[in-house]
Amino acid sequence: MKRSILGAACGLMLAAGPMARGAPAAGPDFTDRQDFAFAERGFVGTRADPKILGADGHVVWDLTAYDFLQGPAPASVNPSLWRQSQLLAKSGLFQVTKGVWQVRGFDLANATFIAGKTGWIVIDTLTSTEAAKAALDLANEKLGARPVVAIVYTHSHTDHFGGARGLVAQADVDSGRVKVIAPAGFLEAAVSENVIAGAAMSRRATYQFGTFLPKGPDGQVNAGIGPALSAGTQSLVPPNVEITRTGQELVVDGMRLQFQITPGTEAPAEMNIYLPDLKVLDLAENANATMHNILTPRGALVRDAKAWADYLSESLRLYGDKSDIMITSHAWPRFGQAVVVDFLEKHRDAYKYLHDQTVRLMNDGLTGPEIANRIALPPVLADEWYNRGYYGTMSFNSRAVYQRYMGWYDANPAHLAPLEPADEAGRYVAMMGGPATVLAAAQAAYDKGDDRWAGELANRLVMADAANTAARSLLARVYDRQAVGAESAIWRNIYLSGALELRGGVRPGAGKAASLDLIRNTPTPMLLDLMSVRLDPAKARDGQVVVDLVFPDRRERFRVQVKHDVLTYEADPKAGAVDATLTLPRSAFLAAALTGTPAAGAQVTGDPQALARLLSWLTPPRPNFPIVTR
Repeated sequence: MKRSILGAACGLMLAAGPMARGAPAAGPDFTDRQDFAFAERGFVGTRADPKILGADGHVVWDLTAYDFLQGPAPASVNPSLWRQSQLLAKSGLFQVTKGVWQVRGFDLANATFIAGKTGWIVIDTLTSTEAAKAALDLANEKLGARPVVAIVYTHSHTDHFGGARGLVAQADVDSGRVKVIAPAGFLEAAVSENVIAGAAMSRRATYQFGTFLPKGPDGQVNAGIGPALSAGTQSLVPPNVEITRTGQELVVDGMRLQFQITPGTEAPAEMNIYLPDLKVLDLAENANATMHNILTPRGALVRDAKAWADYLSESLRLYGDKSDIMITSHAWPRFGQAVVVDFLEKHRDAYKYLHDQTVRLMNDGLTGPEIANRIALPPVLADEWYNRGYYGTMSFNSRAVYQRYMGWYDANPAHLAPLEPADEAGRYVAMMGGPATVLAAAQAAYDKGDDRWAGELANRLVMADAANTAARSLLARVYDRQAVGAESAIWRNIYLSGALELRGGVRPGAGKAASLDLIRNTPTPMLLDLMSVRLDPAKARDGQVVVDLVFPDRRERFRVQVKHDVLTYEADPKAGAVDATLTLPRSAFLAAALTGTPAAGAQVTGDPQALARLLSWLTPPRPNFPIVTR
């Protein structure tokens, strides 16, 4: 891209985003309007009522919430992020090509509607049932009513399956009238990222997505890959058709769908979809209008940047010369075979460069923070808008690549047994001359615009003494200013959420429990794993108990044992001594385990208090733990 006058004027602002060191001075071309043309192309219409409501009347989604994005960027938002936010806020029903439409701007993700012979094939379902139903209603209103005959989950993240029950009835899935298609391993991946560490991830996600920030130029403007997550009911309809290999083809309601399996990329279970009769390539969330996260700040397993790049190479080889249109699970389509190929090559190369140069520097002896401060895409890649860091960033991702290969430890013996943050901070503050001296140094750094150092000093003061109001105030102001410069939407949200907590404390209801539908569809071994990580040794006090759980409705039997302050289990146990055997529906056991109340309707042989004793040793997660204070 050519450097524009506006691009040059905004160069400093672009460079003020995450890890500006080494970033190109000019940045991409602000006069290039191709993305706006693509995002607006094919607009059919939108809802008459901008508010999507839940059953209790609360607002799940408001289509007017981002109207403030009209006009030029204010001084409070990075102009590059403002541009991205304007594009992702375009909402409504859009025709992609004959027979294919997308509903965009109703949630973080897109819902794609394909007209089969008799009904809709829906690719991805949005986060909530309310948003999904609103999308279906809009498609039926504008295009003529059709039943949903198939759902396709591109991958195992909630914003792509959570709305399923807003589209189909379970009875139609059970009867086979509706196909629910997903990549191999979908169900296990879907629940694993939301159950075991779900409480911590949910709390951290409130920072990443700016859950408690007001929407506006001084608050949340975007989530990097979409406006925000809808605030409705999350569901999960298990798939009844599994895609197991690349090249597998299904004919669904007269439409041919070809699949490319891409495990371990953006999600543990993910796939791309090609529509050969329409020459439309759906790259799921493996391709985006931004660099994605190799490690999401909310927390998850580290993804494989090399595999990500390799699968995009495979997509290019399999479909590059066959695709006239590319759609994705987020953002807008791209039109024209040459445009699609250029995108695939450069987007692939961004992940390949990230991986290869991180490993090169790692093998040269640099640590994660050193690499993060030095790595940057070359201009030929960085100047493409879709490679900018609105969601993932080069600095954060390089540390994720380092972690995947090397772990958190940097080989420095001083870091083998680090102090706890509050303890370490207190010692540093004392060594530097006490709180007043450190606060003065932090204020001086802030006054000079050295926000990273000011934040480091003020953070140590707050960690050493959370009641230090002057330090909290200064650190909040540092985060405010870092948010203004951030090109990454989620870095902006994280900075502003930190400032919000410093000023007002932890918000009630900060964490969100996994949906009941998700828990119902969680395999029993994973539920027992969840119990294992909730066992509190201080409560168990080396107590012992052995319980057999029999679930006739699922034809399952598990032996659960607590011994040595560890909960273990085995399926289909051999004969042996137990304290009690409980026979009951799994749903009744779930209710007891989640609430700590006696299991209703259980047939018990042996000690009737055995299960209650075991459940009393479990501690529920702390959903509202502090993040920027201790």
